[in-house]
Amino acid sequence: MVISTLADGIVRTLEGARDTVNETLFEPVIRLGVTGLARSGKTVFITSLVANLLDRGRMPQLLAASEGRITAAFLQPQPDDTVPRFDFETHLGALTARTPHWPESTRAISELRISLKVQPNGLLGGLQGPRTVHLDIVDYPGEWLLDLALLDKSYDEWSREVLERIETREEAIDYRALAKATDATGKLDEPEAQALAASFTRYLHAARKAGYYDCTPGRFLLPGDLAGSPAITFAPIAGTSNAPRRSLGREMARRYEAYKARVVKPFFRDHFSRIDRQVVLVDALGAIHHGPRAVEDLRGAMTDILSAFRPGTNAFLSKLLLGKRVERILFAASKADHLHHAQHPELTSIMEALTREARDKARFAGAKTSSMSLAALRATTEETIEHEGAKLDCVRGTLLDSGKQAAFYPGQLPKDPSHLLGPARDGAAAWLDEDYQIMRFAPAPLTLKPGVGPPHIRLDKAAQFLLGDKL
Repeated sequence: MVISTLADGIVRTLEGARDTVNETLFEPVIRLGVTGLARSGKTVFITSLVANLLDRGRMPQLLAASEGRITAAFLQPQPDDTVPRFDFETHLGALTARTPHWPESTRAISELRISLKVQPNGLLGGLQGPRTVHLDIVDYPGEWLLDLALLDKSYDEWSREVLERIETREEAIDYRALAKATDATGKLDEPEAQALAASFTRYLHAARKAGYYDCTPGRFLLPGDLAGSPAITFAPIAGTSNAPRRSLGREMARRYEAYKARVVKPFFRDHFSRIDRQVVLVDALGAIHHGPRAVEDLRGAMTDILSAFRPGTNAFLSKLLLGKRVERILFAASKADHLHHAQHPELTSIMEALTREARDKARFAGAKTSSMSLAALRATTEETIEHEGAKLDCVRGTLLDSGKQAAFYPGQLPKDPSHLLGPARDGAAAWLDEDYQIMRFAPAPLTLKPGVGPPHIRLDKAAQFLLGDKL
């Protein structure tokens, strides 16, 4: 086992060295990872980013575009033949249809390559012809990213942490009762193991719907072709440290280790370890709406996500000897169009505070980080209305559930993020003096002019941070 792991690591290192030499001497490749937890807008982000790179009329803050140095952009076959292609055309069709609708959310890993013809700038730019820069966008569920933290935990450690975390959660009542009635030292009974796994999976779905973010293992929520397999037929139970052979507890521990070896490690080895730029999308407004506990849970998830990265710089020799590192990480609060632009600074400040610990670790390792609020596709317009003698800055859009037009005021976010993070850290059950609301808006009908991509908020600024130095 150890020898095969070492041999596999050597092969991966040699493959990485070959790719590094090819990229450095010939056509540069940027591998951009796009992730986020449920309902953060990953699919819409990628679709709008690609559409706006193909038609760059709304990308003034992407300097290579505003300076006219991107002379062409086109989609190419992706380099990884075993990874599904991101279905850009279908998703864009959903957003631009006569009756637009949101595309299907991310359920597995996918990839798309867009190639850019770029004229270099600087003193020698006029003497050189355009060069090709490939952008490989890798889309994967954030729940899979959180699984990487399991690699450093034994089954006993993971079970203890989970059982302690869910002790007071209403969503876990049924599972807690079943787990407490389970004898880990008893003989393995497959129906009992399946019942535990099914009950724990129901809890994870309920917890995610309630706004919690620590919903691991991620494949329990998005099983794909693993559905029904022993690798995801386990659950956290107490009293397993002294469980004998062929017992339920020993089998749960074995399946947990198989999940790490057969599911989590291949994802890290084959996909995640090759990423050098990363955007993490966060539905911060959704967490605020769900209350202080969801905000604190989100803050912890952001720290766990950053711990999965290998932040640093990708100088030629360091890539050759050590493999790629994530050199730029963007934490982006999505759905900024659900707020009037007057509140965007507050949303950005909250995002910076939520990711402070994670960003500090990344910067110490040499990576560049940024936080911002954005909307990859703008679904609302802004207006100011009078209510009880006061002026309210609102957004107007089509409600997803009813199809009706409505103006919406979500509440005033605090200028000091500690007014939210303080109660969240202290375990408050609800906000004391505010009630933050969210609405689900449908995409607005679009009429796009030639050369102009879908409307957005700060997508061009995000692209400049993630890609600008390579263009």
